[in-house]
Amino acid sequence: MEDKELDIANRDPKSPDSDISSRILTLKGVQVLLDYNLAELYGVETKRINEQVKRNRDRFPADFVFQLSNKEANDLKSQIATSSWGGIRKLPYAFTENGIAMLSGVLRSPIAIGVNIRIMRAFTAMRRFLANNAQMIQRMETIEYHQLTMKQHQEKTDKRIDEVFRRIDQYNLPPQGIFYDGQVFDAYDFISKLIKEARQRIILIDNYVDESVLTMLDKRKIGVNVTIFTHTISRQLQLDIDKYNAQNTNRRIIVREFRKSHDRFLCIDDKVYHIGASLKDLGKKWFAFSLMRDLTPAIIVGNMDLPASF
Repeated sequence: MEDKELDIANRDPKSPDSDISSRILTLKGVQVLLDYNLAELYGVETKRINEQVKRNRDRFPADFVFQLSNKEANDLKSQIATSSWGGIRKLPYAFTENGIAMLSGVLRSPIAIGVNIRIMRAFTAMRRFLANNAQMIQRMETIEYHQLTMKQHQEKTDKRIDEVFRRIDQYNLPPQGIFYDGQVFDAYDFISKLIKEARQRIILIDNYVDESVLTMLDKRKIGVNVTIFTHTISRQLQLDIDKYNAQNTNRRIIVREFRKSHDRFLCIDDKVYHIGASLKDLGKKWFAFSLMRDLTPAIIVGNMDLPASF
């Protein structure tokens, strides 16, 4: 029916073959031309192309023509510098080589056939180019993939290195030293960092313990067990321990009496620190600390004559 045919019999195509090739895109793994590009080539409005497709829907299955998704359209807008997008409100349709061949049959005019011949030649030339340069294209894609992989690996490595240095800065604790009177916060901060460093267990041997020590030990990580050995468990200390354990059922602190030690020891996992002052009196007077490299918590506990259950 003539009223359903595109009126392009007296129109001249506007683009040479080279211009056609520049408009061919790859979407969903196939080469396509967009509806507005075809309209330019045929010298008609885009809606006239799409009207013919709708009138002959059975001739244009999904592998012949498909509508772009919002993401595909936005990606193209960002990649292609063209004024053609300016007046487009609807998502464009993409015609595959088969779809364009079918379009020429629907249009049925000498001009349409001539335009389609040039389009087919452009598609053929594009396939030939891709076939002749397949290895080079594959190598370029491989290089890009490796560059991306190396970049991602480098970013992960940089983050890990930053984390290592952060931890070194946070826990780079000296093996020995002295705190002078008045350095209350410095001493408190040092012991707090030791406690935070623990992964499995903390053992404190200190004859003078109060609620401030419990507060300090509360800085430990979840899952770290704490046992305190002290000279006397006073009624007040037992009350503080009971209240602490009642509130922290999953982080309970065990307290035992032990009267054979004069000095203070703080065991952090497999390390043993000799501490010259009770934890509740840190920084009030001079005191020294040292990491006892040849001593382990097992040696200390083994000499404490504790019940076998411990």
